[in-house]
Amino acid sequence: MERREYELMAAVEDRLWWYRGLRALAGELFARHAAGRPAPVLDAGCGTGGLLAKLVAYGLRPAPVGLEYDPTAAGIAAAKSGRPVAVGSVNEMPFADQALSGMFSLDVLCHRMVNPGRALAEAHRCLESGGILVLNLPAYRWLASAHDARVHNARRFGRREAVAMVESAGFRVRRATHWNSFLFPLMVLRRLLSRQDGASDVRPFPAPLDALFGAIVAFERRLIGWGLDLPFGGSIMLVAEKR
Repeated sequence: MERREYELMAAVEDRLWWYRGLRALAGELFARHAAGRPAPVLDAGCGTGGLLAKLVAYGLRPAPVGLEYDPTAAGIAAAKSGRPVAVGSVNEMPFADQALSGMFSLDVLCHRMVNPGRALAEAHRCLESGGILVLNLPAYRWLASAHDARVHNARRFGRREAVAMVESAGFRVRRATHWNSFLFPLMVLRRLLSRQDGASDVRPFPAPLDALFGAIVAFERRLIGWGLDLPFGGSIMLVAEKR
């Protein structure tokens, strides 16, 4: 990503409603599907370490580790989480075969420097049998905006396309749901406007608005926790198991 986007992310990711909702949903789905295993969990493409720090706080054992392409972001992530963060690419991960029990990869396969097929093959190689992969992907090609350009997103996905892609890499998809659904009309409007002004989506919100949006996303998480797969939304979250 552009360096300015990393700076914005590091500044707001611990308090912005979207990041809070993303990480809570990913953590909850992982906890429901993963069994306790002796191998560590990886945050692949950990950015500035917000999720990695949350995984440490959750008390995962063995403690999780990170992987990040940008050295500056990797340093921030290591300092924030207190955990090792390797500098490298998800296209060629510096881990042994079957070394990991689980993996998070949130908004990584969309980046222009990532080859989704190679990255999924690497995830499959590094996960042990039965290991759990949690993916978050931006939805709908037509929703591409200035924000995608700023964070170097080269692709957005449809749900069926994402499921087929993950299954072709040797995984069994256990959940595939959209989220950020109730706020989706506002997101579409914002993205259409950002094509004109080029502003980043990563920015602090007024506290009352942040609280409201956070409560809406928390309600969506409850619905998903009850087993409902939401039919549309700004992002797609998948939980897959290595066959």
